[in-house]
Amino acid sequence: MIRILAMLLAALVIAAPAQVTSALAQSDPENTLVLETTKGPVVIRLRNDVAPQHAARLKQLARDGFYNNAPFHRVIPGFMAQTGDGDRGDGRGKSKYPDLKQEFSQVPFRRGIVGMARGSHSVDSGNCQFFITYADAPHLNGQYTVIGEVVSGMDNVDKIKRGEPVQDPDRITRAFVQADRK
Repeated sequence: MIRILAMLLAALVIAAPAQVTSALAQSDPENTLVLETTKGPVVIRLRNDVAPQHAARLKQLARDGFYNNAPFHRVIPGFMAQTGDGDRGDGRGKSKYPDLKQEFSQVPFRRGIVGMARGSHSVDSGNCQFFITYADAPHLNGQYTVIGEVVSGMDNVDKIKRGEPVQDPDRITRAFVQADRK
């Protein structure tokens, strides 16, 4: 088993672009979420310091395999790419876990920030879906929980097919916590 994991890690390192390898080497493995997408890898530093419950949820769902094959179902040019609906795939799905109470912080929404999506009915309705901002979005500050930040692969996020809803969307093919791939 260890040999297989070592081989998988070696294959990931060899196949990954240098920037991804560098981002992984400099990260806290327990708070690094790696999204393998149809456009390439995206490495996210989870902000356990400002949103510990949300960070724990994303890690749990990645470990559960919930995000594998989840589509980027809502992608708005110049604003954000939303994903994480591993239930229905259309933006209306949830995980088996209860909704989370918001964890607003002073971290501003700027390019590459990962925020927790929620329903319009309650700020305490974040569950599994999240979004990555393409540009500064100050109107989201204090309204959505900042969960992380893209440290590598934003160029791949930029390539994600746009739409609302997206026809034949790009997907997260596999999501994992870096600590689990040692």
